[in-house]
Amino acid sequence: MSGRGPKRELAEKIAGEITLSDDPGATLRKWRTDFDVSQTDLAAELEVSSSVISDYESGRRESPGIGVVGRLVEGLLAIDERRGGDRIRQYGRVLSAGFDSDVVLDLREYATSIPLSRLHDELEATSVTTGDTDHVSGHTVVDSIEAITRLSSEEFFRLYGQSTNRVLVFTNVTRGEGVGIALRVLNPTPNAVILHGLEEDELWEHAQQLARIDGYALATTTVPLEDLLDRLVSLE
Repeated sequence: MSGRGPKRELAEKIAGEITLSDDPGATLRKWRTDFDVSQTDLAAELEVSSSVISDYESGRRESPGIGVVGRLVEGLLAIDERRGGDRIRQYGRVLSAGFDSDVVLDLREYATSIPLSRLHDELEATSVTTGDTDHVSGHTVVDSIEAITRLSSEEFFRLYGQSTNRVLVFTNVTRGEGVGIALRVLNPTPNAVILHGLEEDELWEHAQQLARIDGYALATTTVPLEDLLDRLVSLE
């Protein structure tokens, strides 16, 4: 993994998180599951028994040293590359925008703008209000709690990537109150917002009104998060 680039930066990030974690096994498990790699597949890649991976993740083995962590990370990335490298590209976009992967789950620009109705259909989203435009040129998937509590106003604006002509998909939403208020301080606002994990009738009572005032399309979806991320990939 010589040279700089998304793969190298991601490898360093994962290795650093595991090595410095108070619970390296849990952190390893988090990254393995994020990459959708089973213990058996990772063990096969490293030519060890699956019990070795299990023991590291459960803490039954002594915390892995830097050398072992490096092999584990290389194994995850090698498996992803053979599958097409989707996770590497996903995290690479997030890292290049200067975000942590637990704040921004995906950030993409589309080759051409697409109808918002198509995106809604792909995500089984229910349109709550229409906005000023009906096309988007990219998306950003954001953990709403992490973003609101950790990002400055400048960093929040960088969620737009290359253009505000995009949809911001907020996960970890209860009623949408925090998102609606946070978007009020942004100028300009995004073209579209999707609140993930709740039905239309669970929305904060003022969510629709704020969306209309600020001119963005608002929708909700309850598609499982991993499924949602996979469907967004298919839009490219």
